[in-house]
Amino acid sequence: MHHARLVAAILILALAFLAVACSGFTTDQSAEQASEPGNEATQMKLNEQGTTPAEKSVPSSPATAGPVAVETTVVASGLEAPWGLAFLPNGDALVSERDSGRILRVDSSGNTQEVQRLPEGGSGEGGLLGIALSPNYETDSLVYAYYTTATDNRVVRFRLGEEPETILTGIPAAGFHDGGRIAFGPDGLLYVGTGDAGNSSNAQDLNSLGGKILRITPDGNVPSDNPFRNNPVYSYGHRNVQGLAWNARGQLYASEFGQNLYDEVNRIEAGGNYGWPEVEGMGGGDRYVDPIVTFSTSEASPSGAAILRNGAIPQWEGDFFTASLRGQRLWRLKIDEGGNVTEQEALLQGEAGRLRHVAQAPDGSLWVLTSNRDRRGTPIPTDDRILRLGPASG
Repeated sequence: MHHARLVAAILILALAFLAVACSGFTTDQSAEQASEPGNEATQMKLNEQGTTPAEKSVPSSPATAGPVAVETTVVASGLEAPWGLAFLPNGDALVSERDSGRILRVDSSGNTQEVQRLPEGGSGEGGLLGIALSPNYETDSLVYAYYTTATDNRVVRFRLGEEPETILTGIPAAGFHDGGRIAFGPDGLLYVGTGDAGNSSNAQDLNSLGGKILRITPDGNVPSDNPFRNNPVYSYGHRNVQGLAWNARGQLYASEFGQNLYDEVNRIEAGGNYGWPEVEGMGGGDRYVDPIVTFSTSEASPSGAAILRNGAIPQWEGDFFTASLRGQRLWRLKIDEGGNVTEQEALLQGEAGRLRHVAQAPDGSLWVLTSNRDRRGTPIPTDDRILRLGPASG
């Protein structure tokens, strides 16, 4: 009798342990699939207090290795087609608005102030696009920006309130495929994502700055170790690059708009040819570098990108994120050391409309820019907004 009771107790404990294990953290591994044209869906209203995305986990301190519950909150609202985002040393952000030419300073409480307005001569997808801070900002106070003029796209640098100094000109411009993302890499050099400006032959032409990822020094010169001598081109065969992000090992990844079939995320190699317009998506063979993942164009139109590093969301550490316009979601990709995508998930799907950019904030959270007032979205009264994905406060 005593033996039977002991066996029953062990079985009860085992069943309880199994129930706890089965109720733990899960993710939605969406099937792979995310161009700019049109807006097929309307957004659900994201309330000002925030919502919790698909992550359902036991809350814990961001300093621990375990997963944390993630919530989405609204940092700021009432912006006009925000495009670029860079964080100042004190934690405030500089945000560029594509159509107005304004640079706004946004604090963590959502207060906004115009601090600069750059000459903006673009139309359609052109305008004031990417923004970045000098790696030595605390000593030189230099801000870098990419914008469209009547003749080209260009990169300038300036101190807030001062006249811009042009450091790179001659990037092809058009009403679409203007690229525009700029970011300093771990090597201290400035990387520039450009588009083919509607002329696909630009992408394979090493004498054109269109359809490329460019690499220049902070003052606009060509680094001596660039793959093509006296040429700012770092990689080519791109259609429209709008996302740049490095992992902890210094490997660059980029998001890219396809045409009718496939959008891409690429692992960037110096001197690599990524195939456009000869190849869209996979199938490059020995001549072209294949993407690490493709999305259908209806589920992405991938713009800005980030890789979470020393972030506040442990279960997403090292993951690649790209904000999607037509796809209206934030894609999360887990990438192994060989550059293979082992997991992917769609976040914010249907919650906030078109998404333009994602960046890691100093506190380890992710800030996401909506793009519903870009003449292709369906804005709600508070658009455009900056959303924050971070550990739940409760």
